[in-house]
Amino acid sequence: MSRPDVILLDIEGTTTSISFVYDVLFPRIREDLDGWLQAHRDDPALQGHVDALRALAREDAAEGTDVPPIPHGPIDDAVLAAVAANVRAQMDADRKTTALKALQGAMWRDGYRSGTIRGHVYDDVPPALERWTASGARVAIYSSGSVAAQKLLFAHSVAGDLTPLLSAHFDTTSGGKKDAASYARIAEALGVAPSAVGFVSDNPAEIVAARDAGCAVVLSVRPGNPDVDVDALGAPVVREFSGLW
Repeated sequence: MSRPDVILLDIEGTTTSISFVYDVLFPRIREDLDGWLQAHRDDPALQGHVDALRALAREDAAEGTDVPPIPHGPIDDAVLAAVAANVRAQMDADRKTTALKALQGAMWRDGYRSGTIRGHVYDDVPPALERWTASGARVAIYSSGSVAAQKLLFAHSVAGDLTPLLSAHFDTTSGGKKDAASYARIAEALGVAPSAVGFVSDNPAEIVAARDAGCAVVLSVRPGNPDVDVDALGAPVVREFSGLW
């Protein structure tokens, strides 16, 4: 397979172990949520997160989704308790809403900047990023995690700051990762045809969506990833980036 002009990478299960996300990042949210909300209750940025979560809760209620509501009014203990309950309920349901990801990203930012969190990347990822960019390819990220959270992970990775090797970041504001239109939208934003994009992910539904959009696709098979019927999927497989493009 020839190297595409743009290499679009998933994070979880592709550049980064699933265990880092589920054993480090998500537990950090659950453990620190109440204290973090209280510590930031006077921060204007928190109001934006509360407004976004409150609006989403209203949409959920209208659609019959059972998620804790967030009362109207100024940020007080009752509102913060409702926000915490809402966030935990969304995490329990493994939702990937933009409002949830934005709040999580703000919390992780503090951990990365304090040095208590360092972003995991597989050992083969940094040299691959260097090789691809040196060859003239653009490398971009598309993850359900917010763009801010993506940049924090790669800026504070175990291999150092990798952000100079990444040319663009995309999250669910570009559309769902299982929707073919999202990949067409990303290609348009990058100024290329979908056929010029090579997408790497561990998720079969994402692989199918990107392929339906016209992208080249590669399935990432890493330790700890869920089992996939590779033959049924019919996509090329990569186990480490040293042999990819």
